[in-house]
Amino acid sequence: MNLSESIDANEQPDLLIVDDDEIFSDVLAKAMAKRNFNVHTTHTIEAALNMAESIAPEYAIVDLKLSSDSGLVLVEKLKTLDPGTRIVMLTGYASIATAVEAIKLGATHYLAKPVDADEIMAAFERTSGETDTPISANPLSVGRLEWEYIHRILAENDYNISVTARALNMHRRTLQRKLAKKPHRE
Repeated sequence: MNLSESIDANEQPDLLIVDDDEIFSDVLAKAMAKRNFNVHTTHTIEAALNMAESIAPEYAIVDLKLSSDSGLVLVEKLKTLDPGTRIVMLTGYASIATAVEAIKLGATHYLAKPVDADEIMAAFERTSGETDTPISANPLSVGRLEWEYIHRILAENDYNISVTARALNMHRRTLQRKLAKKPHRE
């Protein structure tokens, strides 16, 4: 039995959606409500924490980039409030460094946008890794390696642009331009 079959309409679990894209949040909220969740949406870390303290959500969907803040901070705080909360992190800027950090901080799964409600439901159901995940025969491109490295150093410096620029021996504005670019696709 999968998650959507096990959720009874009478016992709607609370789902917290935190994404600064209000249109995306609304569409996702409607799709998840159809799957028998009691959906709550917010768009900032502060609002999400206030709501989480009052409703204690069983499930959460958190965007990695919330305006100028990192959703990783919220993942950690949600897990502190309730270690049983199942969290799926979404991002339009997927990187190995942020995926690893999200899982270390307690996210159940990490998905790259665009994503649909069925993929999120499948992610909530996952409780372990898969040993048969294929290994790519092609190495990462130089552009992708640079992007991954920059994001790893950024994560190690708590997403502080100035400190990261110094660590990379790079001008802060150059780093900001590189961070504004989308990752190289493989």
